[in-house]
Amino acid sequence: MSVQLKAKKREDLTHSNTKALRESGFIPGVVYGKAKDTKNIAVESITLLKTVRDEGKNAVISLDIEEDKPVNVMLHEYQVDPIRDAVTHVDFYIVDLSEEMEVSVVLNLQGEAKGAKEGGVLQQPLFEVQILAKPSDIPEEITLDISSLEIGNVLTIADLPVSDTYKYLDDPDTTIATILPPGGNEVEEEAEEETETEAETQE
Repeated sequence: MSVQLKAKKREDLTHSNTKALRESGFIPGVVYGKAKDTKNIAVESITLLKTVRDEGKNAVISLDIEEDKPVNVMLHEYQVDPIRDAVTHVDFYIVDLSEEMEVSVVLNLQGEAKGAKEGGVLQQPLFEVQILAKPSDIPEEITLDISSLEIGNVLTIADLPVSDTYKYLDDPDTTIATILPPGGNEVEEEAEEETETEAETQE
């Protein structure tokens, strides 16, 4: 099930027109896909942000571009003005609902680790996982319960829940989370400092 989003064609690509679009509450963007012509469009800022907030960044969107036939797209990437913290440009990628595609999905660690309660330090080196799935089967996030994780334990890609609708592309041994012993971070920092000192001495 895709969510609806209206867009208008953007013929005038001058800087002044693009600026005027943003000031009137629109975000300029492009729509493209495999063997498809690129189209310049503009979407309402409030509507797009609400769609992403409610449906997630991996949602399938039925993009209605004026008189053209609606196309199924996904938000591929967007640019943000760091000063105003506002989206300034969006790229939509046309998808085939019958074909699998590679995509990144956010990992959500749920619960409080047993090892953390005992004074250990939770370390999470991986925040997203790569999966292969049809557009309509892509989850908004993948949840992993860490409540039983003890000091010294490690959770990897192999520990993620199995699904019939998508498969993981990362190495099964890739670390997602681990519980370091109390002071574990300090030990790592000291080891790094010693390594740097040795390197400087050799130079």
